[in-house]
Amino acid sequence: MQRVLVYVDGFNLYYGLKSKGWRRYYWLDLVRLAEKLLRPGQRLVAVRYFTAKILHQADDPKKKRRQNTYLEALATLPNLHIHYGYYRANDRTCSQCGAIWQTYQEKLTDVNIAVKFLGDAQDDAFDTAIIISGDSDLSGLVSSFLERYPEKRVIVAFPPERNSSRLRQMATASFTIGRKNLSDSQLPDPVIKTDGYILNKPSKWR
Repeated sequence: MQRVLVYVDGFNLYYGLKSKGWRRYYWLDLVRLAEKLLRPGQRLVAVRYFTAKILHQADDPKKKRRQNTYLEALATLPNLHIHYGYYRANDRTCSQCGAIWQTYQEKLTDVNIAVKFLGDAQDDAFDTAIIISGDSDLSGLVSSFLERYPEKRVIVAFPPERNSSRLRQMATASFTIGRKNLSDSQLPDPVIKTDGYILNKPSKWR
């Protein structure tokens, strides 16, 4: 059986779903989704999920709680590993009126993906890697990897509304994740942790 390891760019996936207006699919079982992307003769080794814990946002104070609930639900899944970057708040100033506001930027996801990806390759942990992302910044990683490991494969699974011609060109193959796979890969509601704690799908995601 061909071994497959899946790398999920969490925010790229989230914003792809958001662009489509598909909040109902935010409660996503990433292991189930990964399994649906496999072909006959392949087996899933693990899923690596890359994200960052968002900061409190005054315009949506419950957003952080919704993310924490989802992360707790993901942590119950077998063979799923969560890798954290961080969020940075930046002050922006209007050049005309002087008004100041904050924007938020997620950091380290690309670096974390590259580090884990190359480490897994060195450990010979997979035969095929599936990268769920449309971030063109990953194209250099994919190109260099395939030059170094020509016997392995890198498949790019683009989230909805996310694409990169450069990443598509560098990968062994690519496709866009369809709505049915998302719909069929939802976590149960509720998710019950081993200690009996109940995690309900956020009402805003219904």
